[in-house]
Amino acid sequence: MQSKTKQQQRRLQRNIERIKNNRAELKNTGNNIQNTSITPFGSKPGGVSSSLMTKIFGRADKPTTAQQSIPYREMFRDGVCRVNDRLFTKTIMFFDITYQLAQNEDKSAIFEAWCDFLNYFDASISVQLTFVNRRVDVREFQQSIDIPDRDDEFANIRREYAYMLKNQLARGNNGLVKTKYITFGIEAASLKEAKPRLERIETDIINNFKTLGVSARPLSGIERLEVMHGQFHPDGLEKLRFNWGDIAKTGMSTKDHIAPASFEFREGRTFRLGPHYGSASFLQILAPELTDRLLADFLDLNTAVTVNMHIRSIDQAEAIKAVKRKLSDLDAMKVQEQKKAVRSGYDMDVLPPDLVTYGKEAAALLNDLQSRNERMFLVTVLVVNTAKKKQKLEDDIFATAGIAQKYNCALKRLDWQQEQGFMSSLPLGLNQIEIQRGLTTSSTAIFVPFTTCELFQSGEALYYGLNALSNNLIMANRKRLKNPNALYLGTPGSGKSFSAKREIVNVFLLSDDDIIISDPEGEYHPLVSRLGGQVVKLSPTSSHYINPMDVNPDYSEEEDPLTLKSDFILSLCELIVGGKDGLAPVEKTIIDRCVRLVYRDYLTDPHPEKMPILEDLYNLLLKQSEPEAQHIATALEIYVTGSLNVFNHRTNVDINSRLVCFDIKQLGKGLKKIAMLVLQDSVWNRVTINRAAKKTTWFYIDELHLLLKEEQTAAYTVEIWKRFRKWGGIPTGLTQNVKDLLASREIENILEVRPDRALCEVA
Repeated sequence: MQSKTKQQQRRLQRNIERIKNNRAELKNTGNNIQNTSITPFGSKPGGVSSSLMTKIFGRADKPTTAQQSIPYREMFRDGVCRVNDRLFTKTIMFFDITYQLAQNEDKSAIFEAWCDFLNYFDASISVQLTFVNRRVDVREFQQSIDIPDRDDEFANIRREYAYMLKNQLARGNNGLVKTKYITFGIEAASLKEAKPRLERIETDIINNFKTLGVSARPLSGIERLEVMHGQFHPDGLEKLRFNWGDIAKTGMSTKDHIAPASFEFREGRTFRLGPHYGSASFLQILAPELTDRLLADFLDLNTAVTVNMHIRSIDQAEAIKAVKRKLSDLDAMKVQEQKKAVRSGYDMDVLPPDLVTYGKEAAALLNDLQSRNERMFLVTVLVVNTAKKKQKLEDDIFATAGIAQKYNCALKRLDWQQEQGFMSSLPLGLNQIEIQRGLTTSSTAIFVPFTTCELFQSGEALYYGLNALSNNLIMANRKRLKNPNALYLGTPGSGKSFSAKREIVNVFLLSDDDIIISDPEGEYHPLVSRLGGQVVKLSPTSSHYINPMDVNPDYSEEEDPLTLKSDFILSLCELIVGGKDGLAPVEKTIIDRCVRLVYRDYLTDPHPEKMPILEDLYNLLLKQSEPEAQHIATALEIYVTGSLNVFNHRTNVDINSRLVCFDIKQLGKGLKKIAMLVLQDSVWNRVTINRAAKKTTWFYIDELHLLLKEEQTAAYTVEIWKRFRKWGGIPTGLTQNVKDLLASREIENILEVRPDRALCEVA
């Protein structure tokens, strides 16, 4: 008992002496610290020496702040990042194209181009592909689809339409922003040496993307910081507030502005990112062959996930030598196996199956490297999941691992390498995970980074449905597209008219634009009446009239108002008079002469009662001496004094209403073509008036194929459509007779299908 007490006393004495020594050491350290300039968060170079940090904290390379965990040295304004002493990188953001819904021929072309893209990178360039699915504030999306209230009688319709849009938003994953980046880096002694080559590589990459039909742009320094800030703050609620002047004012570095509140890497399989949980994994490729759906399925997850591919090219000569060495080793193993077989007394041609398989694969690989356009790459695929709760994180990892298992691969956690795995997922071009898989060009390219092109524009955007693959809203402002014109094509009952009506309602509720509808089937007037618009019913028994001779005297300061009007009258007479070959040159000259004569009085003194009608043109033709004039007048007679004199009256309806529908269902087949041509001219007059008021005019033409069926009306229709765009008009055609539409020789001047767009743009 006494000896035990003495042992305890000796142990206590040793502890007291150790404490005294530590106090003396800390006192000396404190004196050193008082004479040392320590910057905030230990982020600025020139602060505490590494030896002193080692003395205080232990290991010199162990991060003590969140800022120290972020693995880069400096971020420059032009987007160049100095990652370590010799590695300099830049990042390019690229956008999606429609690949998964493309035809097989188009897919093959994109895949071949993507292989050529990867082959551009030699062994001196490190490449990182980063795909970030990040949560953002859902309120931002809801604000982008809200329809502002107005002081009118359509408030309840606006609320109902906005409610429908919010329901559609809930069906998709528009609360998830998907971005794609490629980061490339080179080793150099200094920034001055690295910058010229980085710029050349950047130009080549953007040009290669153009070959693929992909839009891409380089990121500036602050944009690269925003990307990392978003990865460090997965909820999307906190915005980056930083400008380059803050560094000089505060003494803080760029890391101080993007770093999260804390990192915690205590656990081996997960980590903490501020209040969020995360986990880094790598993709173990077990399958002998992969499909181009693997990466797409990862990116289609409705979770916050970051997928990274670090790609390092091997020098071609070194790759071939390595494969040849492997073949030599395999041949040596075959010889050993054959010797064993001879000694054992069985057939020497019977070899282990694995040895035979490996030999065939190595020979095929050597053939690919030598005779095909294949390179050898070392690839690391990393997947990082984040979530607010740990259980949600485990569920997300389980779903991600299920996709990997579906393609005969495995998603393995990076045990005790969570920090290195997460930092390697930042678009910095630095790979801290030494788990690599050798793949050829075509095997690497099977991770095709393209799925489907999203179209979600903010501001005054209209709703066009849901993306077939991503289920996201398609919101577009056709005025902001390169070409605002559009066609609705489809089989009967496929929803063309419904889609057009939905767009009409959206335009009416969201903007102050004018809307005009040519309705050959009489199906739009209930909608127009509900919205308080003007319905004009044209028929032989109707009291509504439209004067085809109406003209706007204030057409343009640069152009004569009669120029296009004469063209319209020629098209109208060609439709009425002309046969298979159309009007003769003499007849065209006579009509043009009479058109200018009939408008002479009106243009001199433009009053509504002086506006000419078709009968005035008919009377002028009768007064001409040429026999061709008599022929034209005789052909016009039925439309002037005969039973089809629907268009021989002055306009008596309010065609200046904001929403006008021309119902021409009751017109006969012959009159319907003429009516649609007359309506186009009437709309053109409206467009010229609205142009001065800087107001857009939407014109919907149902059964468009009727106008393109005849050469006489097709030429004028194409001319109108080309001019509409420049004058603030947006024509939209609808037809179910696609075959008749495509049979027109003028259709090439109207239709231009863009497979990388969600809408069908027309010229």
